[in-house]
Amino acid sequence: MSRLALRVAGALALGGLLGCEPLPAPAQEPAQSSPAAQSARTARRVERDPAPPGRRAARPAGGARKRAASRPGETKAQSAACPAEMALVEGNHCRSVEQPCLEPMTDAKRGPDKNRCQRFGASRCTDPKPPRAMRFCMDRHEYPGKPGELPMTLVSWTEASRLCEAQGKRLCTESEFTFACEGEEMRPYAVGFERRPDQCNIDRPYLTPTRKLLPGPLCEANAACQAEMKRIDGRRPIGESEACASPFGIFDLNGNANEWVSRPWKEQPHRSAIKGGWWGPVRNRCRAMTTAHDESYLGYEVGFRCCGDAAPAIATH
Repeated sequence: MSRLALRVAGALALGGLLGCEPLPAPAQEPAQSSPAAQSARTARRVERDPAPPGRRAARPAGGARKRAASRPGETKAQSAACPAEMALVEGNHCRSVEQPCLEPMTDAKRGPDKNRCQRFGASRCTDPKPPRAMRFCMDRHEYPGKPGELPMTLVSWTEASRLCEAQGKRLCTESEFTFACEGEEMRPYAVGFERRPDQCNIDRPYLTPTRKLLPGPLCEANAACQAEMKRIDGRRPIGESEACASPFGIFDLNGNANEWVSRPWKEQPHRSAIKGGWWGPVRNRCRAMTTAHDESYLGYEVGFRCCGDAAPAIATH
């Protein structure tokens, strides 16, 4: 059986009926009163990830798969911590920050844009508690992680979780995504404190579907769905935006495709959230998050990547 046929069969088994419902517009973040007010709200929100990955009794990402001896820009210990397709994310994460917007943007009508900021000032940690130590592995690229291919979208949170688990990984949590994107500098954007559409696939015009779209593999096998997806698609191939890299060398955490994350302290079907932003003119920031969609939602701009626990640190003497 061909690879496409297998993917179609899997999608049917996991609820192809989802494709029978019209898709809403792309996941939008709710408007805020002003960029400064939005930053203040973000500063007050304390992330609720329950426990650092190191406290979970989980096997290292990728199971027993071979790890690279070393990779450019990494120490041998860093390379040994994660599978070759993943990056080690390690450091201290502040759960609540203040990020002042110094240069608000204008919208298409030349009015103030309530969701976007061209330039931020230095971030300040406002959490009275000590920063949280984090150490985990994250896929360098959006799923399926193959340079030259488009990131997978039209995938539910449930299916994304299954695909990560099939690789011995899991969906990233809210705070894992945030820290991998912003680093210890608490950057508003993965690339720094300025909005850079020249580096990341963001701030582009977008279209919405005018017909029903099916889950990814089924859409690929359906000529009408495939044509509609091609008409509205703004994704860029994996590996094309090399300058859109976070402090840990992870790509496209802002823009290209929205990404599912997990909130394991929530009850089913509300464990799902969306972070990172996509190619449209939306927030596209590290801390922003959309929680309006449950685990069955399909978005033509929503994809994912996987995380996992890092192997134990190598002791040095």
